[in-house]
Amino acid sequence: MAVRHQLIKRAPEAVWAILADGSRYADWVVGTDESWPDEGIWPALGSTIGYTVRIGPWPLNGHTIVRRCDPPRELELEVDSGPLGTARIAIDVRPWGEHSLVIVDEHPLTGPGGFLHNAALDALLQLRHRSMLSRLATVVENYPRDLSDMH
Repeated sequence: MAVRHQLIKRAPEAVWAILADGSRYADWVVGTDESWPDEGIWPALGSTIGYTVRIGPWPLNGHTIVRRCDPPRELELEVDSGPLGTARIAIDVRPWGEHSLVIVDEHPLTGPGGFLHNAALDALLQLRHRSMLSRLATVVENYPRDLSDMH
């Protein structure tokens, strides 16, 4: 189980504003080269975003589907990376005083990650999550405090 948390020095609504913008995922999701809205209106239940990751010189396209959404507190996603398999990623945004505590919980479902899921894979996911949550904090904390200025 790869669970990691990060204190973000903004209210949950500010964190949610970034999570709810499917075009911003490449700004904070480690390994993502670009992202774009795909089907539905992100992050409505069943909506998707597409993304590209690069493995060396090779691009790999995938998509992420919203499996559960409870704004501005919970977003549960299924990431489909084609031959690399699928993973469940749950993002929990909790009020923490005037700030937010963001908790990410990721579990491989199918493919090599699901088949080989072990403590070593969880350690790699922990490193990825540390970087990802740090990037999310930077994106959120550098956006205007007035949410009406965000769009």
